[in-house]
Amino acid sequence: MRLTLPKLPIRRKLAPVPVPITERPRTLAAAAQPAAHLEAPAERSHGEIMTIIVALILTMLLAALDQTIVSTALPKIASDLGGLGQYSWVATAYLLTSAVVTPLYGKISDMFGRKKIMQVAIVLFLLGSFLCGAAQNMTQLILFRGLQGIGGGGLMVLAMAVMGDIVPPAQRGKYQGYFGAVFGIASVAGPLLGGFFADAHSIFGITGWRWIFYVNLPLGILALSAIAARLHLHTVRSPHKVDWAGAGLMAVSAVSLLLATVWGGTQYPWGSSEIIGLFTAAVVFGALFIWRENYAKEPILPLGLFKNSVFRITSVLSLILGIIMLGAMIFLPQYQQLVRGDSATKSGLMLLPLIAGMMTASIGSGRLISKIGSYRYFPMIGTLLVTLSFWLFGHITADTNRVVMGIWMVLLGMGMGSVMPTLNLATQNAVEPKHLGAAVGSITFFRTIGSSLGAAIFGAILTNRLTVHLMHNIGGSAGASAAQGLHSSTAGLAKLPPSVLHKVLVSFSQAFGDVFKIAIPMVVLAFIISLFLKDVKLRGSSKQEAAGEGLELHGA
Repeated sequence: MRLTLPKLPIRRKLAPVPVPITERPRTLAAAAQPAAHLEAPAERSHGEIMTIIVALILTMLLAALDQTIVSTALPKIASDLGGLGQYSWVATAYLLTSAVVTPLYGKISDMFGRKKIMQVAIVLFLLGSFLCGAAQNMTQLILFRGLQGIGGGGLMVLAMAVMGDIVPPAQRGKYQGYFGAVFGIASVAGPLLGGFFADAHSIFGITGWRWIFYVNLPLGILALSAIAARLHLHTVRSPHKVDWAGAGLMAVSAVSLLLATVWGGTQYPWGSSEIIGLFTAAVVFGALFIWRENYAKEPILPLGLFKNSVFRITSVLSLILGIIMLGAMIFLPQYQQLVRGDSATKSGLMLLPLIAGMMTASIGSGRLISKIGSYRYFPMIGTLLVTLSFWLFGHITADTNRVVMGIWMVLLGMGMGSVMPTLNLATQNAVEPKHLGAAVGSITFFRTIGSSLGAAIFGAILTNRLTVHLMHNIGGSAGASAAQGLHSSTAGLAKLPPSVLHKVLVSFSQAFGDVFKIAIPMVVLAFIISLFLKDVKLRGSSKQEAAGEGLELHGA
């Protein structure tokens, strides 16, 4: 007989609950070392993103506005505080400290999370702003501007890095135009507000120019409150060691380079031992910094990023565009004031076509990038438009029609708006999430260094070409004497006889045109380099951004 057993219900063994892919360590070392900064993969709605972006825009506006609002009021400030000899240091102190800490903020935010680091940066900026407004002498103002720069150096970098955290690359283009608008608004509003506060004798019983710094307080408190309430990023703390030795070497190199460009041709001749010594120190300490970063466990600037072709290209383009773009933003208002006789306020308003072009192109290119999923052609288009506009401005005269100039400015703005935001997007998309802050900080640093070099290079070109044209238009020794006087001050222009004044203004316009013509090869170089920018597919969602090759956020 065959014994038949009753069929019993089979209990299936439950499969183990899988560990989420973003938490699965790839190595034992990674398992022992938890992630220091891990973005929650949950998608955010458009409304949530816009709420955070408004807070980030306020943060960026603080930094962008501070770079333009102070310059207009510096003569009044120096006169009140009795420190005309220390005039330039008010701007230089902020430039030095903000440039030095830029890469450091990016790296530290990668290590410890962005929200708290951003809040620290805002608090430092507001503290520096309050102390600047309360300064009683130029020495205090310079020191407090340095403190303000330590906070301000982190505002733009961290805002862009947070943008990279909350919006996937495929959708990021739709929002990048808002950030481009910040710089446009600051370029116009800064000089206007600076002139208004400087001209006001007293506002609510406080000296007018002090409000240049106090106006940051309500904006900063609003931004700080919005970030505290609305910005929620998942972070896990883990032990890290900041590479302070590398940071120190980088700081010495950057400060030496910036001082050389600020002092060269003004405080000291370019061939003086002081300037040569500063350039030498910049090279030596820069080489030591690279050597240090090659062996550091937690490098401030991971040299492995330069193995990424997109990061290499965007870094070089940021440096070159920083050099040439600042020339346009500085020399166009100078032309308006010196040649056309416009006030600082009116010269700022005359930049509105440039700002309109920049905002239109920034928003339009961003939406197109999100729609077609490709960014490669926009830096090419942008650099071509800048080349065309520089060629046009190279033919500027003392009586160029303002409407025609406005069209040229629109072209220049569209070129700038097409290329600059795209470089940020390409960089953020190309690097792993664990290096997002360091990458954004690095290209911002390169752009800052480029701006400093551009101010020095094209300032020297303008001075040289002005001397040449004055000697040609006025004649020999008289032209040389006029050039020497105008290099130190342009206050005496109104006292010149009409015939001589016309020749001086023609010389100025010719010199401004030469600056743009000489800059054209650099823009063409930027275009050629942009041809090699690799078009990496934009990651489609924040879940995808945290997965795949970005798995190992802080593993071995």
